[in-house]
Amino acid sequence: MSSTSRATNSPARCPTCGAAPSASAHVTCTGRHCGIRTRPDAGPGLTDRADHQAAGPAKRGGTRTKMLASAAEVMRERGAAGVTIDAVLARSGAPRGSVYYHFPDGRNQILAEALRYSGDSITALIDQAAGRGGRALLREFVEYWERLLTEGGFTAGCPVVAAAIGCSEDEGPKLSAEAGAILGRWCTALTRAFVNDGFDDADAASLAVMSIAALEGGIVLSRSTRNAGPLHQVGEQLEFLIKAREFVVRNKIPGKQPGSR
Repeated sequence: MSSTSRATNSPARCPTCGAAPSASAHVTCTGRHCGIRTRPDAGPGLTDRADHQAAGPAKRGGTRTKMLASAAEVMRERGAAGVTIDAVLARSGAPRGSVYYHFPDGRNQILAEALRYSGDSITALIDQAAGRGGRALLREFVEYWERLLTEGGFTAGCPVVAAAIGCSEDEGPKLSAEAGAILGRWCTALTRAFVNDGFDDADAASLAVMSIAALEGGIVLSRSTRNAGPLHQVGEQLEFLIKAREFVVRNKIPGKQPGSR
């Protein structure tokens, strides 16, 4: 067999975290590493191949990337406080000497970069989907998290929220600031989508904040109850709210404006 044939028949790896596929039909990290899955026949959306590759450059199979993916995975399950060097090494299979080779500042650097790694991946997916409008983006976001929660057995939630509220006193300010910046980028992307839908800047920004807050709360409720129902219900109510707001704006119905006191 030629080297070309061997390369063609070799299973592809997750282009973001370098994980091997769980089945020949998928290029996937199984939803546990970077939390993104692609199908060869996937259409546009939060799970398509282009969005997955847009999540950021990866050193395929590289020790550093595996360690970041493992740290992000542990953060989703146990919060920032649960991300220890031992946990990252056990999950990634990396040798202990690689910690200070790749992360000279130790655990704090791993935490910060793992949070950024997760946040940038999801931000890129949101940016890609934002052009299809606010309601479409929210539907895809709900489907994305429903899939991650159910496939992971409701053992892992959003790493950004986990970092924002589950860090120690020493690492708290920096991680909380980074988490806040990531959530801010998500709100900015969603605001842009609502503006493209015809809302003015104030309406769009208010709807974006409401949506992100409600969705993150839905993720927490779904994980704690081990049921995707709460997140699904949040998605339905957000869609109704957006339609109602569109009706108010379109018909120029007077009332309290978003952001007013």
